[in-house]
Amino acid sequence: MTAEALLEASGLHAYYGASHVLHGVDFRVARGETVGLMGRNGMGKTTLLRAMLGLVKPRGGEVRVRGQVMTGAAPYQVARRGIAYVPEGRGIFPNLSVRENLVMAARPGLDGRRAWTLERVLATFPRLAERLGHAGGQLSGGEQQMLTIGRALLTNPDLLILDEATEGLAPQLAREIWRIIRDLRAQGLATLIVDKNYVDVAATSDRNVILVKGQVAFEGDSTALLASRDVLTRHLGV
Repeated sequence: MTAEALLEASGLHAYYGASHVLHGVDFRVARGETVGLMGRNGMGKTTLLRAMLGLVKPRGGEVRVRGQVMTGAAPYQVARRGIAYVPEGRGIFPNLSVRENLVMAARPGLDGRRAWTLERVLATFPRLAERLGHAGGQLSGGEQQMLTIGRALLTNPDLLILDEATEGLAPQLAREIWRIIRDLRAQGLATLIVDKNYVDVAATSDRNVILVKGQVAFEGDSTALLASRDVLTRHLGV
């Protein structure tokens, strides 16, 4: 039996002004699944995320959340259906404390559960526990990324979307973020990962999708991806 699709796009077309960015993309993330979304810069990865999350209005195709059509729905409506988004650039509140940044987002999941509490987030991210009184703007880049992920988890989502979660981080901090992502996967949380580091994405994901000029150029598991030198060279430039 196929697992429930938490987030799904069918034949999705999206534009920025006159620029046609997505050309009929089909995409899905099922409950408990970890999917890597890859591609060079400018190939439509973030646009696909934004179109599915209601931040860009599609001009064709359909977006479904848990089977319900939500094409062009407001972002808050998508979020309330159990989807949490960690955007590139983090988006923390620099003048609020770490504690304030976290608790402002806390709410039960769609089924009323509170699996993720402040205590659990702080146990997952011990660095944040040491800096609860610090302003968000005083944290390092890696700590800010942990804060953003922790804040997303406090919404008790069924799907966590990470857009360039390790971008610009020192290697040690990037490794820590990947460890946390793998722990979340082991706990059964569905995750959608956009990241330039295809090796770490492939080591973490169940399935991978590569976008090229707004179209799906590859879809398959990590073994198939890593075994295809031609795909890696042509579409990821490695």
